[in-house]
Amino acid sequence: MKIARIALVLGIFVFLNGCIISNPRPEDCEIKEITVVSISEGGVKDIVLSENNGDFYYINRGLEQGLTLEEMEEKVLNKRVTLHLAMVITGTSNHIAQLKVGDEIVFTEFKEEESVAKRQ
Repeated sequence: MKIARIALVLGIFVFLNGCIISNPRPEDCEIKEITVVSISEGGVKDIVLSENNGDFYYINRGLEQGLTLEEMEEKVLNKRVTLHLAMVITGTSNHIAQLKVGDEIVFTEFKEEESVAKRQ
């Protein structure tokens, strides 16, 4: 019984660790194009982008990272954008690791050396 409990705790730890998003890399993301129809604040200082069908995606603590809702509205509202969505153990998350409008990177969590390597 004690071994089963240890295995259960370890299994839960591994599962939860697989759901934590930290230092995403381009190769660990799904790329999706959407048209942004609304922008709002959600969660804890998150910036939430919504598309017409009700699906939404968020920049984790975007308002703490120097972004503003006004700036985001100006740059991405009613525009076609490319999202890099972080992958987790259960599939694709709604967590935006990178946001682009055309060739302009509006937001990224990718480390500079990874971004440079991908462009070469």
